[in-house]
Amino acid sequence: MRPRAVKDIMTKKLVTFQSDMRVRAAIESLLKHKISGAPVVDENGNLVGVLSEIDCMSTIIQDLYYSDSGGSVEDFMSTEITTVNSEMGLIDLAEIFQKKHFRRLPVVDNGILVGQVSRRDVLKAIQ
Repeated sequence: MRPRAVKDIMTKKLVTFQSDMRVRAAIESLLKHKISGAPVVDENGNLVGVLSEIDCMSTIIQDLYYSDSGGSVEDFMSTEITTVNSEMGLIDLAEIFQKKHFRRLPVVDNGILVGQVSRRDVLKAIQ
C-alpha cells in the first residue's frame, strides 16, 4: 500500500533544541549530527522556531564584528515557520515543496511538533 499522508513518510525521531540553549552548543549538535537545521521547541513540545545553518552564520558575524561569541538559540532562530500537519496528503505536500523551495518542513499537530518531512521523503514514497 502506497503512503498517502505526511504521517506515513515523516521522520519522527528528531534532533531538537530548546530556545534557551547556547547557540554554540546548537552549532556543535548540527555538525555532530550532520544536519543543516533543527526545530526549536518549548518544554511542552510546541514548535517555537527553527535554527538553520544560515541563522548560525549570524553568530559568526556577531563574533567577528562585535567580539561577542555568545547568545542563545532564541537570539538567532527563525520564528516565521511554514509547517504542515500529519494528515496532509502527499500531493499537497509535493506542491508546497515545488512552490516554496523548502528542503524540509516541520510537521505540527495542534501546535506540537510530531515530526519532519523532506523532499527526499516524498521522492522515496512515490518511487
